[in-house]
Amino acid sequence: MKKLLLSFGAVVILAAGAQAQTSYGLKAGVNLGKFSNQTDVAKDYQKNNVSFYVTGFADIPVAPQFSVQPGISLQGKGNKYEINNDNSDGSITTNLMSIEIPVNAVYYIPAGSGNVFIGAGPYVGYNVSGKVKGKGNLGDWGVEGDTDIDFSGDDKDMKPLDAGVNFLAGYKLGNGFLINAGYGLGLTNMSPSDNSDNKFSTRTLSFGVGFQF
Repeated sequence: MKKLLLSFGAVVILAAGAQAQTSYGLKAGVNLGKFSNQTDVAKDYQKNNVSFYVTGFADIPVAPQFSVQPGISLQGKGNKYEINNDNSDGSITTNLMSIEIPVNAVYYIPAGSGNVFIGAGPYVGYNVSGKVKGKGNLGDWGVEGDTDIDFSGDDKDMKPLDAGVNFLAGYKLGNGFLINAGYGLGLTNMSPSDNSDNKFSTRTLSFGVGFQF
């Protein structure tokens, strides 16, 4: 992952010096978050955690119909359980807020008055805040009220650093308006201990709109 990020960084620097057609954009929308590697019991109750994202990016052409897009993004992620059984009736929501730096390779395909685009690339993120919210009668789940997630110290609840791969697709109109969808595949074990049996990563599906200047 580190070598991949360095390679993309080198492409960005070279492209910035060679191209004068760099454009900039802003996009925002809805995130649907989950955690991977859930137990069979947890999977029965797992739902999408609805949050949001806001991303600013540069579009740097490096070849005809091909660009590199570095950016900075505020990403809401997390997980949700809706529980209804003999012992419990309620919900447990984990909300994470992360600052991410994605570097995507994007290919444009002319279509109609605009371009279809597809892309992928790595990202690194840092969790700046987090909270677990429990509502209802949660019985044996052991969650009550709101609890802040600790990302530091020996007794941390979750690792602060995340890294993974983004996939994106959408349509850009001739005036710069964007319609886009994406998927963030977290590759980092977010459990506080690498030796833990409860290893999990982030999974985030997104839908949004934006504008490229």
